[in-house]
Amino acid sequence: MRFLCLYKSSKPEGTPPSQKEMADMGKLIEDMTKSGVLLATEGCLPSALGARVRLSNGKITVTDGPFTEAKEVVGGFALIKANSKEEAIEHTKNFLKVAGDGESEIRQVYEGYEPPR
Repeated sequence: MRFLCLYKSSKPEGTPPSQKEMADMGKLIEDMTKSGVLLATEGCLPSALGARVRLSNGKITVTDGPFTEAKEVVGGFALIKANSKEEAIEHTKNFLKVAGDGESEIRQVYEGYEPPR
């Protein structure tokens, strides 16, 4: 099964990581990639460079960033392979220990019909 993990940092948006944080994250990414768990990962640029597109009642609106609710701004994502949601949660706990305060939303990626587990 594949899971999309969306990371929302509790640090102010645009706060650069320290050299140690970069090294620790690099090691985690390397280990998870070698083990076959990590399929893809990227960080996101600040929301000031982004936009939100919404369709409501047939009308499309576009709102340019920055977005005021920083706690809702996705700072990055990882696509991982895990045997269960519980395993995906364990991998995400390990990621958060390196990334620092924040939260990750975990969503299983649709791969055809599978009964819920």
